[in-house]
Amino acid sequence: MKEVAFHRNDLITTAKALGLKRPKNLGDIIYSLRYRLPLPDSVCKQAPTGLEWAIFPGGNVIYVLRAVPLSLVEPRTGLCVIRLPDATPGIISSYAMSDEQALLAKLRYNRLLDVFTGIACYHLQSHLRTSVDVVNAIDGTSSKSQVETDDLYVGLGEHGAHYVLPVQAKGGFDALSVIQIWQDFRVAEQKFPDLKTRSIAAQFMEGDKIALFEFDESNNQITIVREHHYELVPSDQLTDEELRAYGKAARIFG
Repeated sequence: MKEVAFHRNDLITTAKALGLKRPKNLGDIIYSLRYRLPLPDSVCKQAPTGLEWAIFPGGNVIYVLRAVPLSLVEPRTGLCVIRLPDATPGIISSYAMSDEQALLAKLRYNRLLDVFTGIACYHLQSHLRTSVDVVNAIDGTSSKSQVETDDLYVGLGEHGAHYVLPVQAKGGFDALSVIQIWQDFRVAEQKFPDLKTRSIAAQFMEGDKIALFEFDESNNQITIVREHHYELVPSDQLTDEELRAYGKAARIFG
């Protein structure tokens, strides 16, 4: 099996069957297993070869344990780090912390989405909370699922194409989850059906470096199509040798 649907109340009945105390916060169980804690080995080993489990929305208080190519998104090791002049206002740098809001501020002030995607990006809204239609995984009916996108941009391509760019950001100890990306695709297709979607995620790395990811969705699976790592530095720290190397790379890769 590649999908297993369950109701939130199953957490209560199963705890009782196992002789455990009733969970106090059912939502926190799902959240923790999505973003903070690995699933138990007894569950992980039941995934088909080459796939892993992730907990997707399956309707109102319904969840789906689905086998996917990746469940948590983590920066790869060994990628080159692109150093860029830091345009973050000094007062923002003085008070920013290593969390999602600080990361989103750095993306905005340094126009990192423009650099990463190659299109002109314009900030539209922060913390978009909305609902999307989800097919109930148990009875097939349609229901609403509450979702949240950290930031929302619209973009303009060189040939006039319009884009919508939902952005997820993670700092601290939480991990980027494929479920968030799946939700962003639902928001884009249902709220902006005439725009081309470019789903983006950002994550702080060690030393305040920033990893940016772009995703694609095909056959109900999320895949990473691009990943770049950036470091924001004072402009006087960029050497002529670095700038020549970046210029050479631009001529080769376009």
